[in-house]
Amino acid sequence: MGVGDPLGMHAAHAVISGMGGIRTAGDLVARLQLNRGMRIEAAKNYVADKLGVSAADLADTVLMNEIREDLDIGRVNETPAVAKGIDAKFRIAELLDLEINCVNMFKDRVGISSYKSFN
Repeated sequence: MGVGDPLGMHAAHAVISGMGGIRTAGDLVARLQLNRGMRIEAAKNYVADKLGVSAADLADTVLMNEIREDLDIGRVNETPAVAKGIDAKFRIAELLDLEINCVNMFKDRVGISSYKSFN
């Protein structure tokens, strides 16, 4: 899935859609696949370990909705006082130990060297 692969992004989107995207943990798994080049099983296991659930639980929409709300890493439904947009991405980057370009650009522009939301 390199830059020269015209079906690379399509394949990633198909895998994510099948896993439920942001309704479950598909977006988190995809970030690891694209950011670190992980295979899907390794990415699922990594995300499950970071969230404290089993890999099978990652596709459970009810459980993942509760986990996403508890960790404040974004949800499908617009909910007051729940992270959205860049705020959710900051938390995802920290939770999964990922480099997310828009988060890094935001930090550079506002002069933030580090960010810790979880205590």
